[in-house]
Amino acid sequence: MSQPGNNYWSTPNLLTGARIAAVPVVMVLLFFPGPLASFLGAVCFMLAGATDFLDGFLARRHSLVSRLGKFMDPLADKLLVSAALIMLIPLGRVPAWMAFLIIGRELAVTGLRGLAATEGIILAPDSWAKAKTLLQMMALTALILNYSYVGIDFHEFGMALLWLALLATLISGASYFWGFFKEYQDS
Repeated sequence: MSQPGNNYWSTPNLLTGARIAAVPVVMVLLFFPGPLASFLGAVCFMLAGATDFLDGFLARRHSLVSRLGKFMDPLADKLLVSAALIMLIPLGRVPAWMAFLIIGRELAVTGLRGLAATEGIILAPDSWAKAKTLLQMMALTALILNYSYVGIDFHEFGMALLWLALLATLISGASYFWGFFKEYQDS
């Protein structure tokens, strides 16, 4: 793979920007009660979440990895997930303590990755981090839907997925810290 460049207007970076732009749209839709606003919010959130997988795939496949993309992609994920979690707390769809643990892990790992970078250590996402992201996106989509559609209670389904997401989130966070300390001791 080539060195990351500064191709700011590449398709992957535009998709990441679209994910960031979706955050206030999802937030506004969650201000409105009822199944229609929840459905539209879930569709917007799900499409934004899909850009996370698509932008990385396109960047790697077409050698469009950029410094901007490497910075903005995880930031966009954290903004989207954190905004959804925070907005769902007063609606009674997500317990505040679960939101705190998930957001706290995101902040801790972001700080750790910054510290690692100053030490010349790269902490790449592992399979737990990828599972965490997928489970968070699926759980939050279901919790934004919230209501029963086609005989499925999306709130119950979303809470089951959120428990799995929380487990993957904590394991992934521990994996990052373990990887850092292991690399730090070896250097």
